[in-house]
Amino acid sequence: MLERHPLGSQAFIPLKSTPYLVVVAPAGELDVSQMRAFVSDGWQGVNYAKGVWHHPLLALHEVSDFVVVDRGGEGHNCDEQDLPGVYLLTQAELDAVQGTQKAA
Repeated sequence: MLERHPLGSQAFIPLKSTPYLVVVAPAGELDVSQMRAFVSDGWQGVNYAKGVWHHPLLALHEVSDFVVVDRGGEGHNCDEQDLPGVYLLTQAELDAVQGTQKAA
């Protein structure tokens, strides 16, 4: 599942240094071929621009808390869309995303 907020941005600020996965796709019609995954070092916050598709944050090693800054006010501001399949990262892909891939 991915979600987007068509009326405003949404920011997440981590409260401790637990690395987490960020999964996004460009604003507009959802195109899963454009999904990208990034790993935060745990101290980096993220701010999703208005309309950007994103997965809820995925802490990697333990439960993590975040301050969430969201738009207030009237109007529908959360669209959700189920994904057409299951998407998995192998350990090698996760290592590559994290920049920790070990030399062979």
